[in-house]
Amino acid sequence: MDTDFATDHLLLSLDVEKLAADAVMHDKPDITAPRRAYTHTKKRAFAEFVECRRNGPLSWRCCGQTFIEPAVVHKHVARAHSVEIERRTSEALDRQLNLEKSGIAAEHQTEDEPEDMNAWMPDISHIPAEQLMEGDGEVLLYYCYCELTHPEPVCVWQRELCQMLHLTGKVRVATEGINGTVGGSLLGTRLYIRAMMSHPAFKHMSDDDFKRSEGGAHCFPELRVGVYREIVPMGVDPNVISHTLAGTHLDPEEFHREVQTLLTDEEAARDTVLLDCRNFYESRIGQFSSCLAPDIRKFSYFPDYVDQNLDLFRNKRVLMYCTGGIRCERGSAYLRSKDVCKEVLQLQGGIHKYLEHFPDGFYRGKLFVFDERYALAFNDDVISVCRYCGAPWDQYALCWPPVCCQLVLSCGSCRERGHTACCPTCQRKREARTHTSHTHSPDATHSTHSSDTTHTHREECECTDTRPRIPKDS
Repeated sequence: MDTDFATDHLLLSLDVEKLAADAVMHDKPDITAPRRAYTHTKKRAFAEFVECRRNGPLSWRCCGQTFIEPAVVHKHVARAHSVEIERRTSEALDRQLNLEKSGIAAEHQTEDEPEDMNAWMPDISHIPAEQLMEGDGEVLLYYCYCELTHPEPVCVWQRELCQMLHLTGKVRVATEGINGTVGGSLLGTRLYIRAMMSHPAFKHMSDDDFKRSEGGAHCFPELRVGVYREIVPMGVDPNVISHTLAGTHLDPEEFHREVQTLLTDEEAARDTVLLDCRNFYESRIGQFSSCLAPDIRKFSYFPDYVDQNLDLFRNKRVLMYCTGGIRCERGSAYLRSKDVCKEVLQLQGGIHKYLEHFPDGFYRGKLFVFDERYALAFNDDVISVCRYCGAPWDQYALCWPPVCCQLVLSCGSCRERGHTACCPTCQRKREARTHTSHTHSPDATHSTHSSDTTHTHREECECTDTRPRIPKDS
């Protein structure tokens, strides 16, 4: 359901401070915003809180109760959640103040003027083109939540910037911000970071917001830049479940101490859930000790997974983690909206930042990445096995023959014997194709290269058809 809270006349007409006679009144936060801005922001925060409790056209679920009349749920929220509303209001006003200080207010004047993009382009007139394409390279992973009223010009700027610097990768732009992973030469990525932080929308980013790993432009087949509804595809309207509702951020040192306590203290273990927000093929090759790793195929299934497994999180402290932190921003917000957890905390910077500080810490195995490297190694542990022989193995390759986009854990010995498919159906197709190839060309040899470009971009095999979309964990 798409809701424009700024024009919801019912909610904006409410006096949210006087909905309930017995509501606890609080001192106003120390803000510099005019009273009108404060009132509007508080009404919006109130509306967002009410909307995230909706579980039907005229039904809301909050604090274990079901409400069917808007006025009743409004009074309940005003009475029982006034502290939370004030907190959200204060945070929203602080964000707006920071945006204005960093110059984003001027973005509305510049985004629509393409010629102004030159102000955010690096001067490379003195740099030979080969310097931008040769030498050591790296891959950057980053995201930034910020308000982009007009994401299309930002998308155009990103595409031209990456092309200028000979970078490949994927960049998602939306009204809620930007999310990207790009690869190129060390010079190219350094200029890219500098250009990013020169843009008025991203000035509050720091060098530490970009996670680095060895690689380069060859790690991606192409450059893909586009405008999307969400910068991370959870499948929930960002206006309903916003990243601003996210859990408490823990830096790697704090998260490390929390996991250590979880593993050594029995009471903490009973009270805490260590939740992996990634997909099953990511957690299969690397994860934190004693984590709960949902058997889901993509992040857009995560909300349904939470809904169907709420009892796992009821009255628990939840520690969440993902690759770089961005999925936890929306995932923790969704979990908090269910109002069942004691506390929701998340690893700031994700596994990537944690492993920079603790390569031999509590995360074991490889870190899956969404490029042609498939995984990064920070320690020597192998926690997964070959699907054919059961030998330790954690190097993914695409299913062969190229009839789907499933990833396969098949060791070198098994691949030499022709075991390269993700399921029996694909294996039979492989054998049929090999037989046909040998029949038509006696000298032909079958190939198992995962980079074959004839495969479709859909998962069309029994692996997907027989897998439960949303597993029920116990």
